[in-house]
Amino acid sequence: METLFTPDEMSLIDHEAPANGMSVTDLMENAGRAVARIIRRHHHPCRVLVLTGPGNNGGDGYVAARHLEDAGWPVTVAPIAPPRPGSAAAQAAAAWHGLTVPPDIARIRAADLVIDAIFGAGLSREIDPAITTLLAAAKTLIAIDIPSGIDGATGALRGHPVHAHRTITFVARKPGHLLLPGKAYCGTLHCTEIGMPHAAIARIRPILWRNTPALWQLPTLAASGHKYDRGHLTILAGPMSGAAILAANAARRTGVGLLTIAATNGPITGTSPGIMIRNDPLPDLLTDPRRRTWLCGPGLGIEHAGTALATLIAAERLILADADALTACAVHPERLVGVAVITPHDGEFARIFPDLTDDKLTRARTAASITGAVTVLKGEDTVIAAPDGRAAINDNAPPSLATAGSGDTLAGIIAGLLTQGMPEFEAACAGVWLHSAAANTHGPGLIAEDLADAIPTALAAALNRALNSARNTT
Repeated sequence: METLFTPDEMSLIDHEAPANGMSVTDLMENAGRAVARIIRRHHHPCRVLVLTGPGNNGGDGYVAARHLEDAGWPVTVAPIAPPRPGSAAAQAAAAWHGLTVPPDIARIRAADLVIDAIFGAGLSREIDPAITTLLAAAKTLIAIDIPSGIDGATGALRGHPVHAHRTITFVARKPGHLLLPGKAYCGTLHCTEIGMPHAAIARIRPILWRNTPALWQLPTLAASGHKYDRGHLTILAGPMSGAAILAANAARRTGVGLLTIAATNGPITGTSPGIMIRNDPLPDLLTDPRRRTWLCGPGLGIEHAGTALATLIAAERLILADADALTACAVHPERLVGVAVITPHDGEFARIFPDLTDDKLTRARTAASITGAVTVLKGEDTVIAAPDGRAAINDNAPPSLATAGSGDTLAGIIAGLLTQGMPEFEAACAGVWLHSAAANTHGPGLIAEDLADAIPTALAAALNRALNSARNTT
């Protein structure tokens, strides 16, 4: 599992490193060497200008400059601010014997590659506009840790940062590398080891991860199993029955054994032969205890969705609430208590939780705590948050998912995994990743109807990645 550490957590890890055999000076040497190595791997020798700040980020820049110069590259350092006296960064600056000049636009424009070693991920104030002007003049900008002006904890912009072509961070990615808008400023992201002692890292109890197949385990099929072992999902359908059909096709491809569309609010047509249609009233359907898992909301109609959701909650079913079921709870999040998973986009979220205005990760965690439901706050940087504080950030979503019906398909995938017995948090994480992976396998021209057929390929990719991860850790 790939843990994400906040800047505060990384500071604690750095503080613990010396007591576990690795000094700050050694870590800085390893970090600067790694920066130089990655630059040499991806760029041809050229004129380099390193902009350094007063802290450890600046120290990493001095070390990188020294290693690039040792490799024969023409390197100049331009300090934005001197390192703090007596610090590891001051030692790194003292070990730099190359050209040092004041920063100015002309020198930056003359450089082929500029290294941003000014501020790291822990910046909590706005950067000086003069720094933005300098960075914006770079032809090719490489950021150490994170582009200066990006909040590493939230991805928020602190002032007016500049887009980097490449970002090199250490030990672990930070939330700001994956959360918008910061994600869009990082360019190609490299995360590299620098010899941080495992004992120092172990001081932090992981509760935030990058969403990858290493984080969850997909349901497996038993040789002696049958369709009833794989669960029975019921999806409520309304006047816009296409939404329920999209969800149903996705759930079936994800592996549910039986699927029923409950057309309790009008007729439904155009379904696949393997989908059962029932027109019984909802209370009658709930008399069957095998109908444990329900998807409520897509295309259902707001009024009907609100009534149906309350009925399902009272019956203590395993429920995924999406679309109209969420809108029916506008400014009344208490109506979602008893639901297993909710999947709002930003608009639906704002209607339910109008008072939650923090960063995306905090909002998702707070919503999960209020409702008791795993919260999937959708977007290019989807956050999945559990009521106990665990969270994951997804980063494999292509822009092509911004198409009508895509959310209905995601709801179907997650509901399908819930039906097969996956825990709520893991099912939501896996569903979000598979949804994006399916879109990536299709390529341009994607519409929601394409996603279900691409799910088997996404499932195979997830299983292969998990297998390779297991091999690499044994």
